[in-house]
Amino acid sequence: MEPEKPPVGTLAERPDAQLVCSVGEGDEEALWELYRRYSTMLLGLARRILGNTADAEEVLQEVFLQLWKQADRYRERRSSVSTWLGLITRSRSIDRLRSRKVVERTADRAGHESATHTSPEGGSNVLQNQRRELLSEALGCLPPEQREVVELAYFAGWTQRRIAEHTGAPLGTVKTRTLLAMKKLRTELLDRMEDLL
Repeated sequence: MEPEKPPVGTLAERPDAQLVCSVGEGDEEALWELYRRYSTMLLGLARRILGNTADAEEVLQEVFLQLWKQADRYRERRSSVSTWLGLITRSRSIDRLRSRKVVERTADRAGHESATHTSPEGGSNVLQNQRRELLSEALGCLPPEQREVVELAYFAGWTQRRIAEHTGAPLGTVKTRTLLAMKKLRTELLDRMEDLL
């Protein structure tokens, strides 16, 4: 016999950190509530990094499986739950991207040995992947609160007002964090991107 599910309202009102704690105790409903809150944002982030919906969906499954198995690793004093899940998603996406590149390089080498021509799209795909990787590395250099607003705004498509409501930060603070993050990203990426052009 399955245990009774708590009323939806009680889960929906609980803070993220409490839900993570409940997940660590084996509460599947808490896991589903976190999935409801963050799956869209995390899927968007993974899709941006990987450029592929199927891979992004697999990463999303891996992220929530990791949350289920390792919820006890979350430390509220270090970051918000959304930032923590974003970092896991970013890390898993980059791992998958690197793994994909290894497979592509191996296939490319095999193709060069047997083929007499190359794909005209090959060069642009490599360049696009390099740009994605640089962007991911640059995002990793931002302070957590700045990275969070950038990820929510640009990867999940949230408005600054929605980000402010979600994070509990004043709207002006969200705008300032976004501006500072964009300046840092521009500085960080400018020289590296020029090298790729």
